[in-house]
Amino acid sequence: MRESLEPRDEHNRALEANVRPAEWINPEPAPRYNLVVIGAGTAGLVSAAGAAALGAKVALVERRLMGGDCLNFGCVPSKALLRSARAAADAHAASQFGVDVGSVQVNFTRVMDRVRRLRSAISPHDSAARFRDLGVDVFLGEARFRGADRVEVEGKTLVFRKAILATGTRPAVPAIPGLAEAGFLTNETVFSLTELPRRLAIIGAGPIGCELAQAFARLGSQVTLIGDKSQILPREEPHLVAIVARQLQRDGVELLLNSLVMAVRRQDDESAVELMHTSERRVPVADGLDLEAAGVGFDSREGVKVNDRLQTTNRRIFAAGDIASRLKFTHAADAMARIAVRNALFLGRRRVSALTIPWCTYTDPEIARLGLLPDEARRHGIEVQTFQQRLSAVDRAILDGETDGAAMVHVRAGSDRIVGATIVARHAGEMIAEVTLAMHGGLGLKMLSDTIHPYPTQAEAIKKLGDAFNRTRLTPRVRWLFGKWLGWSR
Repeated sequence: MRESLEPRDEHNRALEANVRPAEWINPEPAPRYNLVVIGAGTAGLVSAAGAAALGAKVALVERRLMGGDCLNFGCVPSKALLRSARAAADAHAASQFGVDVGSVQVNFTRVMDRVRRLRSAISPHDSAARFRDLGVDVFLGEARFRGADRVEVEGKTLVFRKAILATGTRPAVPAIPGLAEAGFLTNETVFSLTELPRRLAIIGAGPIGCELAQAFARLGSQVTLIGDKSQILPREEPHLVAIVARQLQRDGVELLLNSLVMAVRRQDDESAVELMHTSERRVPVADGLDLEAAGVGFDSREGVKVNDRLQTTNRRIFAAGDIASRLKFTHAADAMARIAVRNALFLGRRRVSALTIPWCTYTDPEIARLGLLPDEARRHGIEVQTFQQRLSAVDRAILDGETDGAAMVHVRAGSDRIVGATIVARHAGEMIAEVTLAMHGGLGLKMLSDTIHPYPTQAEAIKKLGDAFNRTRLTPRVRWLFGKWLGWSR
């Protein structure tokens, strides 16, 4: 499958030369592979590189662009765009810090040129040439199973001892009358823009929709964000989501919540609105694979059926990443791939359920989450106690002018063991890592309180949560005993 990235500038040509080189010649297959990996997104690349580093004979198959969504249409270009939008917002707010910068002008053409340039600069890491040099046989083309232990690519048969499916997902286009006729953007086409949309309607108020709504509003578009729930980011803590929603509105985003788009009609005049859909529902990519021939169970909504060790209904074949996971994040795909390789090649028993996986929405402020919300915990029969620290009482946040945020941790009632956490802060994605380590390692809030944090940092909010837990241990009886001891020892 050949496809071209638009616009046809030097950056996109360089990107394609790395992730889909036109002159690529598929190698002659080995008689048998330890591992065949289908799909060269995050899960596939991690699987192939890890297995090859361990000495396995590995083949990697990709029918589109190596690097998958993350490099080409997701994490990489979106975060480059968000950084430019944040720079614009900081420039507008500079006078609050005693810095006058005059009129702020956004050059959208240069913003998007930077996005494509940085994406191209990162692409060698995911390139066909790099993986060939790692000892991986890279095949570009359509894969189709021809049995329980073999797959055909461009007329060549690859026989394997084990295989990993890592074909990912694609956006599900909502069935809205008139949407296709009117035309719309998706996360796969929005980064091809070279001119700023004057007006932009975004359908879907999940993470992608919120990130792009804020970014385009800060860059100068008139943005309307449409969501069918009562809040944006419906999977997150409601009162902490409200902090993010307020900032989006301050940035000029109009929120239309509890709203369904019933139909779309494009007007060919200057009032026309550019449409973008950001459906959080993803469709597993399995078309053309002929999974039935390999005996691999598949559901068109949920993806490939796997057990807790990522093994499919064919014991030779494992799956990792978005096609086999409810949590569709790059870092989750990376972690699953490592489990799949160990279990496939070395008879491992590693379980996905043992993973501690955080996630983050990269609005400004960011909202990062880990584990269970209180209602979810109670449904699992776990009673929780919640501790919250507002950034308005954290010195560094005050000095930074970033006080509209909070850190919240839920612990199992009667203990300091962490059940879940949410952080809203400009760099919440960085801050949640400390809580993730504590939860993964079985460490509690007391340990976080005992850990020395440099002053002043916003991460002190996490230490303050530990201090708040310690204060709950100072019961009236303990206070009475302390008083007796101190009175006796004077």
